Amino acid sequence: METNSVNFCMPRLLRKLLIMFLDVTLVNLAFVLAILLIAQVNLIDEQYRYGSFTLMASAFSLLSFFICGVHKRIWAFFGPAELLVIIKAVTVAFICQFSLNTLYFDNYLPNSVFLLGWMMTVIFIAGSRLSWRFVRSFKHLKQYSHSQKQVLIVGAGGAGAMVARAIQENNAGMAPVGFIDDSDDKQNMKLYNLPVIGKRDDIPAVVEKYGVQEIIIAIPTASSKTLREMVNLSRLTPARLKITPSVFNFINGVMDLSQIRDVEFEDLLHRAPVKVNLDDIAGYLNGRVVLVTGAGGSVGSELCRQVASFGPSLIVLLGRGENSIYEINLDLASHYPMGNRVVEIGDIRDRQRIEDIFSRYRPDVVFHAAAHKHVPLIEKSPYEALSNNVMGTLNVARAADGFKAKVFVMISTDKAVNPQSVMGATKRVAEMIIQKINEESRTVFTAVRFGNVLGSRGSVVHLFKKQIASGGPVTVTDPNMVRYFMTISEAVQLVIQAGAMARGGEIFILDMGEPVKIADLARDMITLSGFRADVDIPITYTGVKPGEKLFEELFTEGERVNTTVHERILVTKSRYPEDDCLNDLISQEYPLTSQLNDHGALELLKKLIPGYRSTGPSHVEGK
Repeated sequence: METNSVNFCMPRLLRKLLIMFLDVTLVNLAFVLAILLIAQVNLIDEQYRYGSFTLMASAFSLLSFFICGVHKRIWAFFGPAELLVIIKAVTVAFICQFSLNTLYFDNYLPNSVFLLGWMMTVIFIAGSRLSWRFVRSFKHLKQYSHSQKQVLIVGAGGAGAMVARAIQENNAGMAPVGFIDDSDDKQNMKLYNLPVIGKRDDIPAVVEKYGVQEIIIAIPTASSKTLREMVNLSRLTPARLKITPSVFNFINGVMDLSQIRDVEFEDLLHRAPVKVNLDDIAGYLNGRVVLVTGAGGSVGSELCRQVASFGPSLIVLLGRGENSIYEINLDLASHYPMGNRVVEIGDIRDRQRIEDIFSRYRPDVVFHAAAHKHVPLIEKSPYEALSNNVMGTLNVARAADGFKAKVFVMISTDKAVNPQSVMGATKRVAEMIIQKINEESRTVFTAVRFGNVLGSRGSVVHLFKKQIASGGPVTVTDPNMVRYFMTISEAVQLVIQAGAMARGGEIFILDMGEPVKIADLARDMITLSGFRADVDIPITYTGVKPGEKLFEELFTEGERVNTTVHERILVTKSRYPEDDCLNDLISQEYPLTSQLNDHGALELLKKLIPGYRSTGPSHVEGK
């Protein structure tokens, strides 16, 4: 073991000794030149005196260099910070040498020698480091100049400089042709020997002229508007679009080329980070028992992650799919190893099972995310949707009320507004159920509505990615179809915040931003994948599916919507229709819904929601 250690350390030790020898040589060379130029001392006649002074001065220099950490710097990345270290070390050394000359050598050398010697030493030491960087850069320049991939960097600022430098100093298989920057002052200037060759509007012409294969957006603070403009410009070119990470990922001034990634559709939706009231959230989650239904789903699993960060005493992960629950449990164990959690496999339709779980854990807060959500599939199975989304919600809500949970938050959907699908209708009935139970319960019941979340398993984004990967076509139902989109992370943050704001019976509505045309989404994703829509990857229109609407709404005309203290959260206390059917459904000890079939389920939904008319398949209607 010792032999291996010595063999490993010897080259490094020799390298340090060589660098120290070089530094001493350069310090002495600077002194000799300064003496010859200013003092004109006869070094041959004064060799004993000079030798004594030089020996002591060299020792002071090495000690100063050691204390200031000159030999601990990575000189391949020489920059202003390294230059300041050298100046500091040389200054300390020369103060000591000046004092030595005054106190022990009776002003053997004039003061001007030290001033000139200081300047020359800084130049020599810094020059030795800088020359190494030039040699290294030139070596890599020769390597990448023969590369096949021509790269255009958008942004001639700090991030762009780091990208160019990283490419030049690594054999990355890329050859940057120059920069694009909208600043007039930077036009025709050079950065890392690369020219600024135009503004954003010039990108198509620059790509064609230089045969650019990849465009790297090196503007870490770029807005979604800027990114969308870049996507629209890149549509006119065959080049693939890439983006650098957030500025915080390379705040140390070093760019890792592996961090440069494809632009994702999520980047085009980028909004200001969600601001939450941490005190409010911690007040109802910290130290509490929190139960999450549907904990293995896309929204449910993200709820578990974010809830875990607020220090609950216990998280109960409830789900029907054992594999997905297993995965989120592993994820939480990795990121929150000290957190308490328990896994329960169960179906929310099983009333006895739900009551047993509530009896054992007595949750303070319940996030109800379990639901069937796939509109076209659920349209063919009305009974399954009613059983899970309605009766399952009723079971969990009854248990929350019976075991005196403090807060119950149900995840709803924009499809519950003026529902035209079975899924939307069942979620609207679920909203009505919790509003009704809230009237006589000490538990605070509330619902949160939002639209499509990116990254969820049933998201159209996943479908488009698969279709693009297979060469197309990308299928869009209708050229005029629009949807609201939100990232899972921001949706869940707002859901948790809404839970802190709830007083009971409200329906919170999340601000989803501007709706997005699905056809535009398809074109953007094709472009971001490095292809051209309708040229490399065709887009075909399949027609609106049963239960789908061309556009979704977040609230009805009859709902009175108010703002809240949070700018991204609206609230309504829309009333459910006073109907014996809803009361009967809630009050039944053992619901008669178990005796229904698909046709009976549709008829019940029509009774519960006046105006709802199923658009499902005719074979379902005829049962």
